[in-house]
Amino acid sequence: MLKIEKAVYDFIRSHGEQTYSHECCGVLLGRDNGEGRVAVRAKPCGNTRTDSPQNRYNIDPKDLIRIQLDAREDNLDIVGFYHSHPDHPAQWSQTDLAEAYWFGCSYVITSVNQGHADLTNSFLLAGNEEDKRLENEAIEVIATAEVA
Repeated sequence: MLKIEKAVYDFIRSHGEQTYSHECCGVLLGRDNGEGRVAVRAKPCGNTRTDSPQNRYNIDPKDLIRIQLDAREDNLDIVGFYHSHPDHPAQWSQTDLAEAYWFGCSYVITSVNQGHADLTNSFLLAGNEEDKRLENEAIEVIATAEVA
């Protein structure tokens, strides 16, 4: 299960609306509390895809390293990633699966229809390189979270 602070959830959805008709993307920071991941911060990233940003995204590896180092200073971990699907369902695609590499992390997708955030779903990247898969994951939106 992914627990996500309401402010973070709202930010992700707003980010998708702001970047419509291109995909937005970003990183979720928090902790794994033993029962699942708890996201307390979202770090937006620029979509570096120039070939088809309306249906693909890429996070610059330099941004990812910077975010990870900053998170460590705050005693947080990368617990997931998010992106939007403009005018497309909040369901992972074969490209999403092929380009997912962070096992044990949540992959959150928000469908943005005609510029308005619609459904938001989460998927857990499970398995290993030989049998990786994205599994449906419940999202619980919470007021605030304590992360130790």
